[in-house]
Amino acid sequence: MEGAGSLRCERLTAEEMDEKRRQNIAYQYLCHLEEAKRWLEACLSEELPPPMELEETLRNGVVLAKLGHCFAPTAVPLKKIYDPEQTRYKAAGLHFRHTDNINYWRDAMSHVGLPSLFHPETTDIYDKKNMPRVVYCIHALSLYLFKLGLAPQIQDLYGKVDFTEEEINNMKRELEKYGLQLPAFSKIGGILANELSVDEAAVHAAVLAINQAVEQGVVAQTMGALRNPSAMLLGLRQELAGAYQEMLQRAKLEKGSNARNRLLQAIPEGEDIYDHYLTQAEIQGHINKVNVHGALEEVDDALEQQDVLALHHALQDPVLALHCLQRDNLHRYLEQLSVDREQKALELGYVDLLEQEELEAGILTANRKGEEERAMLGAINRINAAIRHGKAAETVEALMDPAAQLPDVYPLAAPLYQHQLALLQSQHPRGELVQEELFVAVEMLSAVALVNRALDAGDPDALWSSLVSSALGLAGVEDANAQRYFEDLVQLKGQSRAAGGEFLSWNDIQDRVTATNSSVQDENDRITAVRLINEALLQEDPEKTLSALLLQAAALPHVTLPTAHRYHRVLARARRMKAQATGDDGAVLWWEEIQEGVCKANEDTVAARKMALGIAAINQAIKEGKVTQTLRVLLNPAVALCGVVSACAAAYQEQLAALMATKRQTGSAKPCWTRHRLADGAEFYLSLQSFEGSWQRPPDGGINTAHLSREEIQAVVTRVTAAHDRERLWAANVAFVVRLQARLRGFLVRRELAARRSILREQRPAAIRIQACWRGYRQRRAYLERLRYLRANADAAIKIQAGVRMWQARRRYQERLRYFRHNVEAVVKIQAFVRAHKARGDYRMLVHARSPPLSIVRRFIHLLEQSQQDFWEESEVLRLQEEVVKRIRANRQLESDLDLMDIKIGLLVKNRITLQEVVCHCKKLTKKNKEQLSEMMSIDKQKGLKSLSREKRQKLEAYQHLFYLLQTQPVYLARLIFQMPQNKSTKFMESVIFTLYNYASTPREAFLLLQLFKAALQEEISSKVDHVHDILLGNATVIRMVVSFYRNARGQNALQHILGDPVQQVLQDKTLSIRTNPVDIYKAWINQTESQSGQKSKLPYEVSPEQALSYPEVQRQLDISIHNLLMMTDKFVSAITSSVDKIPYGMRYMAKILRASLAEKFPKASAEDIDKVVGNLLYYRYMNPAVVAPDGFDIVALPARVTLHPEQRRSLGSIAKVLQHAAAHKPFDGDNAHLCGINRYLEETHRKFRRFISAACSVPEPEERFNMDEYSEMVAVAKPIIYITVGELINTHRLLLEHQDSIAPQHGDPLHALLEDLGELPTFQFLVGENVPSPMDTSAEQMLCQLSKVEVSLTLTGKLVPVASSEESDTRSLLLSTKQMLVDVIQSQPGDSLPEILWTRASEHEEASHAHLMHRRALQDAQTPAKLQRNRSLAANSQLSMEEKKRKIIRNLRRLESLGLVDSAHQYQELINELAKDIRNQRRYRQHRKGELLKLRQTLQGLNAKTLFYEEQIDYYNQYIKTCLDNLAASTKYASLPNPLCFLLLSGCWASQRSCVPGDQLYGLFSSRASGKNKKLQSLHYTAARLFEKGVLLEIEDLPHSQFRNVVFDIIPCEESGRFQVKAKFMGIDMERFHLHYQDLLQLQYEGVAVMKMFDKAKVNVNLLIFLLNKKFFKK
Repeated sequence: MEGAGSLRCERLTAEEMDEKRRQNIAYQYLCHLEEAKRWLEACLSEELPPPMELEETLRNGVVLAKLGHCFAPTAVPLKKIYDPEQTRYKAAGLHFRHTDNINYWRDAMSHVGLPSLFHPETTDIYDKKNMPRVVYCIHALSLYLFKLGLAPQIQDLYGKVDFTEEEINNMKRELEKYGLQLPAFSKIGGILANELSVDEAAVHAAVLAINQAVEQGVVAQTMGALRNPSAMLLGLRQELAGAYQEMLQRAKLEKGSNARNRLLQAIPEGEDIYDHYLTQAEIQGHINKVNVHGALEEVDDALEQQDVLALHHALQDPVLALHCLQRDNLHRYLEQLSVDREQKALELGYVDLLEQEELEAGILTANRKGEEERAMLGAINRINAAIRHGKAAETVEALMDPAAQLPDVYPLAAPLYQHQLALLQSQHPRGELVQEELFVAVEMLSAVALVNRALDAGDPDALWSSLVSSALGLAGVEDANAQRYFEDLVQLKGQSRAAGGEFLSWNDIQDRVTATNSSVQDENDRITAVRLINEALLQEDPEKTLSALLLQAAALPHVTLPTAHRYHRVLARARRMKAQATGDDGAVLWWEEIQEGVCKANEDTVAARKMALGIAAINQAIKEGKVTQTLRVLLNPAVALCGVVSACAAAYQEQLAALMATKRQTGSAKPCWTRHRLADGAEFYLSLQSFEGSWQRPPDGGINTAHLSREEIQAVVTRVTAAHDRERLWAANVAFVVRLQARLRGFLVRRELAARRSILREQRPAAIRIQACWRGYRQRRAYLERLRYLRANADAAIKIQAGVRMWQARRRYQERLRYFRHNVEAVVKIQAFVRAHKARGDYRMLVHARSPPLSIVRRFIHLLEQSQQDFWEESEVLRLQEEVVKRIRANRQLESDLDLMDIKIGLLVKNRITLQEVVCHCKKLTKKNKEQLSEMMSIDKQKGLKSLSREKRQKLEAYQHLFYLLQTQPVYLARLIFQMPQNKSTKFMESVIFTLYNYASTPREAFLLLQLFKAALQEEISSKVDHVHDILLGNATVIRMVVSFYRNARGQNALQHILGDPVQQVLQDKTLSIRTNPVDIYKAWINQTESQSGQKSKLPYEVSPEQALSYPEVQRQLDISIHNLLMMTDKFVSAITSSVDKIPYGMRYMAKILRASLAEKFPKASAEDIDKVVGNLLYYRYMNPAVVAPDGFDIVALPARVTLHPEQRRSLGSIAKVLQHAAAHKPFDGDNAHLCGINRYLEETHRKFRRFISAACSVPEPEERFNMDEYSEMVAVAKPIIYITVGELINTHRLLLEHQDSIAPQHGDPLHALLEDLGELPTFQFLVGENVPSPMDTSAEQMLCQLSKVEVSLTLTGKLVPVASSEESDTRSLLLSTKQMLVDVIQSQPGDSLPEILWTRASEHEEASHAHLMHRRALQDAQTPAKLQRNRSLAANSQLSMEEKKRKIIRNLRRLESLGLVDSAHQYQELINELAKDIRNQRRYRQHRKGELLKLRQTLQGLNAKTLFYEEQIDYYNQYIKTCLDNLAASTKYASLPNPLCFLLLSGCWASQRSCVPGDQLYGLFSSRASGKNKKLQSLHYTAARLFEKGVLLEIEDLPHSQFRNVVFDIIPCEESGRFQVKAKFMGIDMERFHLHYQDLLQLQYEGVAVMKMFDKAKVNVNLLIFLLNKKFFKK
């Protein structure tokens, strides 16, 4: 009992067993998918996606079409396959042309004979309706192709592959979604056999016998069973019987194992014997496989034995299906297949048979090589013939033949090829060059040609590439000599061209390379010798110096041993002078300097010996005592004595003899060597015996001291000559001496006089005081005498003074008066200037003062008066505005008529199509289903938003009005953006808003999008920015969107033009290295030192920036990097600041708005802070990313798979960092303190950036830029069209409904009215017209996703929504009235303040002035047109007296104060400010009015053109409708609507396209179809009973059905097409007549009216009446 209980507990429930069964089915299907995937991969040799994605991959048919090409290439050529790389599918999904691929695959299966039972339908694959059937077909095809030997056998992977539980559950849900029974994959073999037209029982029995024989394992028995004719097996070979047995036995065991693996606990229902037995197709497939394997073994044996005939025989085996064998290529087959066999053995590590595909590929390769070899031989013969003809052009053309398989040939060197190849051909024993010889020769000559081309182009890099190429084959080419090769070869080329040679030959190049190498080697040896000479000079050893100079490599001529010391001295001195001049102690002498020193030393030796010999001759002449001889040797130029005079010869002899005698007494005359000291301090020694000279002291050390030296002789000569010259000078200048003495005496006298005058100058103050005292005494005495005289005559003096003063005053007045009269014009100008200056000052105060005083306002109050020109212009503006309004209304009415015409034409077309559908089904209709007929005639069959029904039409128009309002009034979208989360607002901007404005593709949409950006930015700044720097620190939504839009869509080319040149300079400068981190520089320096020395550095590797900067080398490299950084940054700054005009206008305008908005909200913020924010927008957000990553913004074009080098990115990053700091005015400090040296540069650059920002913000308004105004929309003929998906439309509608109160807070806002017109949120089914599955259906989500992507076009139109009135108009009229009266009072009565004027009683003069002003104004109003006359209330105010006006003003002021518009505490200054504002705006208003006049005239002209266009369209439409009705009434079978226009109307595109269709073309659409004369239509007679039976007549009021047979209706067609007259007769008596128009019926049908009244009594079914008219009158 317990055991039974446990069994019951373990037993699965029915639901669990069913679930397990479904999971098992899903697993089986996944296994079949994996089997199909692996089989397809084996056939196509390409990788496919996992099984879960395989079904989706097969939908486009590309894989299936490729499979069809694999087994039926003639039926499915590769070029027919659509989208073979699936690029179109990956980019946009399925396309209807993908169905062609599926059909190609089905055709291929039919071509090979696969029974159509297995073929899936195209929709099973394309629409994924029955994918299991597709996989089932692939399995059947694999078995069928395996039988034919065209494909490998598919594997059985049941139980051999694992899938996750999630994958199995997903597949289970997919299969449940199909709702289909999984095909029986195991029965494919049996079904395939049954489908073939054979004796099924015989075949079945034969196959069972084969399986039984295979089980027994007897080869002979198996072979006998296989040969049974009923088995219908082909290709059996006796010699392969054992292989058949082995293959079939193994296949049967594997199939049985797989079948057992599928069993659960018991054999399921429907188990087939072929689950364990091999089918006939499988047996045939395995036989074919064995046959192929045997044939491959024969081929392998032939290759092993290298037997050509055996190979040919093996390849001709039919099972291999090799159809491209050529007997001429047998040896090539043997060679190629042997190579393939060896290559495969090397890859596998053992020898294996070549596969059938490898054989075919090898044979094709051999055939191709054979054809190429034959073509090559023909090309070689043509080349030899061309060479013999001697024409260079023909030779080059023959050489360039690809069949010759020669290297590249360059036509520019045609003479070179001709000459050299002709020479080779003439030297050849047979007179013919073979391909190998031509290949080598052409390869070398092409290399020579490249060398010549590089020399002509002056390209060293190209020359070096040519010289080192193996094709040229030059010997001794060294890398170090590349530049020398180029220079020498260019020189040789020039010499050759001068000599008449056009090209250098290979020998010329090789000789010059050899010569260059030799020259370079000599130079290197000479450098070594120079180094040794310099080293010897440093050692102060003349012998070593001499040894180095005598080196053969030094190539120094005329180096002698005796001059060694002199060489060393001269060269050492030259080296010291060079070191001193260059400041480098390690300076060395160059070869030219050494050669110059050697020559100088040799010249010094010759000069010193000549001088020494001359001195010896002078001493000898002195000893002999001959004066003439002594004078002659003294004049020897080699001795170079100065001042020798012939007249002093005796004195020279005497003095020199005395000196020699003195020296003999003290010196020694025995030694034969004399010593001579040169000017540079060197000593030269001469032997008086042998006359040899030496720079070394004699070995014995003895020097003849009695011998006179050159210095001693020169001293004697100088002394004697000077004495002689003095004697001659005194004798020649006696008179001069006398004059000199006289001058001396005069000098002494003048000195005494000067001393006397000096004494007087020193005592001058005392003398002056003495003279002053005396003069003062005399003046005081004269003054006292004059004073006594005047006192005695005081009265007379007073009279005289009065008379004189009067005369002087009169004279000054008369002179002043004459001056004024003479310059009266200048006086007037000065007075005018003063008055004008005062007036300008007053007007400046009026304009700029926040509260101008009343006196200033009174001075300019007269400007508010209107002139006759003002009245005329106002009148003209009103007239034009009235004309424009009338024209706009007329155009709107015309447009409404056109829309009505559209509907009528659409109804005609739709009615025609509906009629055709009814005619097709009319035979199936009976009396019982008249409702179906009425439904079929309903016009609302068209689906979606574009359908021709009033409801859909109103919904469409409502959406068009809504999106027009959103497009033209950006404030709504601007507010909506900030009502959503940031991530959703970005997506909303990209998907809806940019679509709404068509990505600013036209000037109008660009203007409107800018208005949206402006409104959104102002909204964000006013609501979300609390500090001016919040935009810098945050990520402003609008700024992010603006930058993204103009950088990616509109400004990419601008960035390329601005930054392209400096970025290219950075990338092309390979030596540029910018490292500003001291630690990085330090580490790079350490690495470089270790790499060069091969030893680890003793310095620490990890240091701080301060420690790194303590090393001079780091500081030096940092200075170089900073210099490079500033140099490159300056180029970027110049490029940016000079390219203001290249920045997109939208970016500049948004920068302007940002600047103005910030200044308005933060008036206390400095201009520099605001410019930082604007610079952050223009540089950091817009340009900086392109500087840092130019490859990411297409600033530079890089080849594929090439990226920027890290060093280049580091350089660009450093430049961007400096630019960012400069734009933000942020100095380097803190961690970047080592860069503080460039802060001054940042200051200068920031000033440049501020000028750049100011220039960038100086842009015109969008109205001026895009030439837009309030009339632009009115004159546009073509309406704006947007394309938006249904999902985006519903999403926008939902957002507007959710945030309606936030984005339109005013109750009377037009948006509320439009949303009210739209009503509730529509469904996808309503907008698209498709039936959406229920939410419980698993395909609902996918269906909704597809429907949401359906696009609809909206032709945007505006709707005039009335604006609710408010109290503002009353307030404005009160303010206007008060200001007008106040102007009158101020002009008439003065006063310092407004209360003073109002509460002070006016005088009679002021009353009179006021009355005169009012009278003048009344006369002016009388001449003013009625439309421009003042308001009645204002005119009534003019009739009031001044005091009455004051009282009314006071009452109005109290009301205005209660409204908060004025304040008495401020003496009503607000009203004064309003008057000042009116005065300021008067001039601007006049200018605006002139512009308004011009704009109105242009607008009126555009509206007239638009009216003409609409009238032409209406004429064409009327003609078209008339023609359509005529065609409907025509009896010919061709009477129908014009097809092109039908297509436009039915696709919903007519309304948007009609403005683009010219009238003549429109008329041509139907005029050609309206030819021919229509037959006259006959009247119809129906009784009411008959019409009631047809369902046309529903009832007749007050008439029972039994009387219907007595009522007759006559339907008579009128002459006008589409118009009928209906007569009603009762009992044969005419009762009433009713005029019926066909268009009216269609209109009722469009409006959804199903029943209408005729004669006010008879009710008829509209749809069936239309059907009756169509059938009887329009479709005979």
